[in-house]
Amino acid sequence: MDHAALLALYDREMRAGARPDGPGARVERTGALVRHVADAQGWNGVLWSALDDTTADAVIAEQIAYFTGLGHDFEWKLHGHDLPADLGARLTAAGFVREPEETLMIAEVADLTGDPEPPEGIRIVPATDRAGIDLVVAVHERAFGRDGTRLRHQLLAQLAAAPDTVVPVVALAGEEPVSAARLELVPGTRFAGLWGGGTVEAWRGRGIYRALVAHRARLAATHGYPYLQVDASALSRPILERLGFHPLTTTTPYVYEAAAAGLGR
Repeated sequence: MDHAALLALYDREMRAGARPDGPGARVERTGALVRHVADAQGWNGVLWSALDDTTADAVIAEQIAYFTGLGHDFEWKLHGHDLPADLGARLTAAGFVREPEETLMIAEVADLTGDPEPPEGIRIVPATDRAGIDLVVAVHERAFGRDGTRLRHQLLAQLAAAPDTVVPVVALAGEEPVSAARLELVPGTRFAGLWGGGTVEAWRGRGIYRALVAHRARLAATHGYPYLQVDASALSRPILERLGFHPLTTTTPYVYEAAAAGLGR
């Protein structure tokens, strides 16, 4: 695997060439920057930029003015190879809050090692209706301790408008949802994305996460995607490396809250 070439392909297709992630969303390109704009329930943020020491601060200020003018919080999704080298420090100085760093990892679907099945007593099923999404959200809230209202809105809207672009799945122990995740299929690209993987604390360490990765890899293969992409936490990175994923760069969310800055509507 040529890591540099693959990272350049990822930047070109998934960041500079990004598509809207749901109905009502849009992607805007403003010279040296690509941003994703949605309603207050969707994801708003900067996906890609090509800045330097002379342009960065002005462009940061422009994005703050733009998104707060809409009344939206937003995220600047900073990758480890983005320029200028001190872009993260500039974002912090402008009022963004840095969230935990993750690792962008890529695997060639054909080269994934192993094919782990769910542990005994666990079954993985699609969650493509309202009842299924309720199970996915229940896992999200128990696994991450975060409200799942926005996730429910996003998944239901995406399944209604573009059902071929997302496959939510849930792992059940009997009828209890214990783990969940989704596969994002991005038309016109070579990358399918692994998102939202979470397991309820009492069920961790049993191989359910690995089984969900393998299940989604098989789905990606059936849809003809050669690569799988994931933003891996420190906890999931070693698991993914054992399965055949390669780290390419880091990715760090920098979040700007309009209300906290006194700029919201």
